[in-house]
Amino acid sequence: MKYYRILFLAAALTGLASCAVDPLKEYEVEKPQSIAQYEYLNEYDVLKNYVNRSASPDFKLGAALAVSDFTAKTQVYALASSNFDEMTAGNAMKYASVVDDKGNMNFDNVRSFVTTAEEAGMTVYGHTLAWHAQQNNKYLNNLIADKEIEIDPDATNTVVDAEFDYTTMTGWWYWAGKPDAATVGIVDGVFQSYNPEVIPNFWEFQYHVADGIQWAEGVSYKITMMIRASEATSFTLTAGTWGTQAAGSVEVGTEWQEVTVSRMPNVTGGGFVMFQSGNFAGTIEMKSLKVTHEEAMAVSWWTPIISNGDAEGDDRTNFVSTHVGATNGPADIVDGAGVDGTRAFVVTSAGGGVNSWDTQFFLYTERKLVEGDKVKLEFDYRADVANNSESQAHGTPGGYIHWDGGAAVSFTTDWQHFSKTITINSTVSPDGNMQTFAWNLDVGAPSAPVNKYYFDNIQLSIEESGNTIPQTPEEKKDTLTWAMDNWIKGMMMATEGKVVAWDAVNEAISGADVDGDGKYDLQSAATSTDPANNFYWQDYLGNEDYVRIVVDKARKYFAEAGGDPSALKLFINDYNLESDWDDNKKLKSLIEWIKVWESDGKTKIDGIGTQMHVSYYEKPETQKSKEDHVVKMLELLADSGKLVKISELDMGYVDASGNAVATVNMTEDQHAAMANYYKFIVSKYLEIIPAAQQYGITQWCLTDASGEIGTGWRGGEPVGLWDQSFNRKHTYAGFAAGLGGTPSAE
Repeated sequence: MKYYRILFLAAALTGLASCAVDPLKEYEVEKPQSIAQYEYLNEYDVLKNYVNRSASPDFKLGAALAVSDFTAKTQVYALASSNFDEMTAGNAMKYASVVDDKGNMNFDNVRSFVTTAEEAGMTVYGHTLAWHAQQNNKYLNNLIADKEIEIDPDATNTVVDAEFDYTTMTGWWYWAGKPDAATVGIVDGVFQSYNPEVIPNFWEFQYHVADGIQWAEGVSYKITMMIRASEATSFTLTAGTWGTQAAGSVEVGTEWQEVTVSRMPNVTGGGFVMFQSGNFAGTIEMKSLKVTHEEAMAVSWWTPIISNGDAEGDDRTNFVSTHVGATNGPADIVDGAGVDGTRAFVVTSAGGGVNSWDTQFFLYTERKLVEGDKVKLEFDYRADVANNSESQAHGTPGGYIHWDGGAAVSFTTDWQHFSKTITINSTVSPDGNMQTFAWNLDVGAPSAPVNKYYFDNIQLSIEESGNTIPQTPEEKKDTLTWAMDNWIKGMMMATEGKVVAWDAVNEAISGADVDGDGKYDLQSAATSTDPANNFYWQDYLGNEDYVRIVVDKARKYFAEAGGDPSALKLFINDYNLESDWDDNKKLKSLIEWIKVWESDGKTKIDGIGTQMHVSYYEKPETQKSKEDHVVKMLELLADSGKLVKISELDMGYVDASGNAVATVNMTEDQHAAMANYYKFIVSKYLEIIPAAQQYGITQWCLTDASGEIGTGWRGGEPVGLWDQSFNRKHTYAGFAAGLGGTPSAE
């Protein structure tokens, strides 16, 4: 019977918990029939012994594990402590793992993790101080929730439902009367009814004095009138609709006086106020009528629904214009063109044209405006040549709804200011779909002038009300700065200055350049595919201050916890930095953002972490592109002058059809190809990154992933250097070869 040597983990032994034994032992077992091609792996040393400490004195070889597995000293603990210098916690050092729904913080697992690593002679890499994912969203959203307003429960607010001033009105409403000589109308600005004689049925002389009133069932209305009669009398006043009315008498004297009566029509919908005065012979006169009701006290406020209206930033999401050549796109922002030499939106017209709308400016809001919404619109405006404009209501820009948007202006060469409160009705938003105010700027076509139109300091706000009031952006920033301070202080105190390297901010960069400034924007709830499950600190702390706040707090509390400030290294960690589809634009963007964050002369970012959750691609041309951009990434990182860490390296396999290959379906040739890609990545890192910038490499998955393809973290994929039985794979040899060990399998 043949036997062979494999490396068996002594972690399975009960004596391992004392850490008094060598974590790896050699045992002889019967050789499985298909294992011969793996025998060479028994000759390899542990991985960390292949690091050339003379050439790379500060290089750390890291591993990532679930803290519960590591602190319990299971088999993977033996694997990690034998092969690696440094540990990264999978989740235990993230916000949601520590902070509960009330903001209480429990660092017990963090302390245990650091202690266990220290006893094993390993350092800990902190992952992560700030991130948008795995946050306690409930707690954080509660911190910035609307504030309750203290209101007297007995206090009410008077709501005006309708108001009629007959001194400024013409025409009159429906009336029906039996007396031939009776009249109803408006005379010299006064509503006037005249009845020549008393009739037996008083309701046979009736007339509407107000119409188009929206009643709500169960509401008691007050009807207030400035009224008099030729003789003191009483008559019947009804309120409601033809189907349902609430009636009662009204006492009127001969002098002008304000008379108020209450009615509850108990009907919902449009209706009227009607007088029935057949029991009175004479004249009734009225100057005004007002319908009101009382509601529980609430507070109203104006909420902005656009941003960058002063054009001082680069975001043009809410501003679209027709460019010369009749194509719509983000409106131009021009330096020095605004009020007092600031920036402004500029729309250029070539003149002439066929229609007034051949040149347009659009103010777009992502919030749909529905009937009853009250918005306040303000802006400054001028033109190079005086000209009129037309205002339209649109859905999205170019989606015409109605010819009158209520905001037409006449341009002069001097700056003017427009301010108007507009109540949205069903005409401009028939389907609750209005999102855009549009201005037609080629008025006078075909003789419209060659012109430039300037818009600045644009504000569009919507009125909201209730018993709570939103916190201001300044209040939210202040509150969340406190929360970040509290979190980082807690973490630094828990780790006692023993963790000297951290992902200060994780995955800050998005994959889109919405504002068109040439670099990708920061991650944001507005562009997220999963905003409900993430919390974007940068949306509240600001693109520049977000990272600066984290870095400042980390340095402050690391020192206060007893750490050596000169030893602290803070990284920005992100994924897809090796991407070939955008020619490493995400990394280029990150490098530019770091320059922005450090431009305050105070903030210092020590390093960049590149996650590298990669795959080997069976198509040669695809794999060649991937490898070329790994090299480009490393060259860009080297040129940045920052420390460089491959922070989360793992690898899958993609076949020629573009499908991920499950571990159970992998061939020996495919395993060998992955091993050689590991060798390529690790060796290129050591070759391209100068020794002074080499922080190290962390292997994210020690063993292959369990489950099925598409489940969990790369479920079912061959992502490990060991298989699920803790046997070395060809990828182990490839990794070792990259570090400078025995060549990998061919």
